[in-house]
Amino acid sequence: MTRYIPFLLLAAGLPICTRGQFTNSGAQVVVSGGYLVVDDLNMVNNGTFSHNAGTVTFSGNNNTAIAGTGTTQFYALQLNKPGAQLQLQTNINIDNQLLFTNGLLDLNNNNITLAPSAYLNGESENNRITGTTGGYVEITNVLNAPAAANPGNLGVVITSPASLGSTVIRRGHVSQSNGLGMLNSIFRYYDIMPANNTGLNATIGINYFDAELNGLGESILSVYKSPNTTSWSDLGHNTRNTATNYVDQINVASLARFTLSSEMFLLPVMINDLHTKCINNQVVITWQSPGVINTGTFIISRSANGIQWQPVATIPITNSHTYAYTDAQSFNGAWYRITTEESNGHQTVSPAVQSNCGVNEAARVFPNPAYSNAWLQLEAAAKTTVIMHLYDHTGALVKLNTANASVGLNQFDLQMNSLPQGIYSLVVHWGNGEVKTIKVVKL
Repeated sequence: MTRYIPFLLLAAGLPICTRGQFTNSGAQVVVSGGYLVVDDLNMVNNGTFSHNAGTVTFSGNNNTAIAGTGTTQFYALQLNKPGAQLQLQTNINIDNQLLFTNGLLDLNNNNITLAPSAYLNGESENNRITGTTGGYVEITNVLNAPAAANPGNLGVVITSPASLGSTVIRRGHVSQSNGLGMLNSIFRYYDIMPANNTGLNATIGINYFDAELNGLGESILSVYKSPNTTSWSDLGHNTRNTATNYVDQINVASLARFTLSSEMFLLPVMINDLHTKCINNQVVITWQSPGVINTGTFIISRSANGIQWQPVATIPITNSHTYAYTDAQSFNGAWYRITTEESNGHQTVSPAVQSNCGVNEAARVFPNPAYSNAWLQLEAAAKTTVIMHLYDHTGALVKLNTANASVGLNQFDLQMNSLPQGIYSLVVHWGNGEVKTIKVVKL
């Protein structure tokens, strides 16, 4: 026999559960209207909690949880816990809205399922969903030629001239890695799974909070895409707005998992010793592969700015350990990178290197990328003091060196042996106010 526990909602006040634990040991609890305030206590549902109308508010200044083995269905859930958090210890469903007034909601490796018309309301830097150990919030919408659609207000903005059909969107907050545990992304990612996933020509925009940056610099964030959560493609960016915390990219052919990270999030697996040299006004790109795989292709891509990439050639992977390609259509200062594409579709992207053919540089860093240490080469027209500032990807100063340069070619140790892997900016001051900024990659 089904048992019902009614809540009598009086105009004079609200039903409040306080100082203890609100436990449903197996009944069917139905809340059919008005408000239920759960103040500073855990909610444990081992039966069925059906909330058909009104709002359930979790309030108070202490951390509490929603737990239990039963089905917990909210119509509208409000979080009003200043300086505290509500932790999920079970999955929940929401039919109307999840309203953030105060506090954090920690997914704690559990999931929130939104009804197709439900949405998140009022998220901000201090009042939002988090969940760096796992879990996601999910919504399913039909998206036909969406124009700046943001289903459920989850924060991913989708535009496409195509009909995507029924589309599942999940937002999680685990930092993404490339499978080697190296480097990271922001504490936010999206899985976008449409019924139609070809020829979309989509624009994907990602919103984020400063608290989710995970130590990354906003000014160098790019959109990254992965078909399998381990191999990633840097899509670059079309719009990047650090004031509104938004990055997007256009011309995305298909959808998968997306996140934001800085340049060089993709670290090399199959490529070693990638170099360029100038021969007869052409650029020769050379690299080595350990030969772990012997089926697939190397895709050589070129860029004018190190952000937007264009494939220029493919070379089959063989048993050779050394490869080379000559680019007869290169230009001054061109960037190159190599994508290893295995026969199963798995891709790995190398670091980028810049060709200096046709460029008369007064200052350069070598080797770059560097596996241990690197040096600055400086051509000085007169004796001068050289000041070298080295900044990490967050903009923090990590090295400050001063040296004296003689007339001609000078070489200075950048002392990078003890620094972690990542992207650095070297700002060099010398001579009569001369300044140069050089991107340095430490592998």
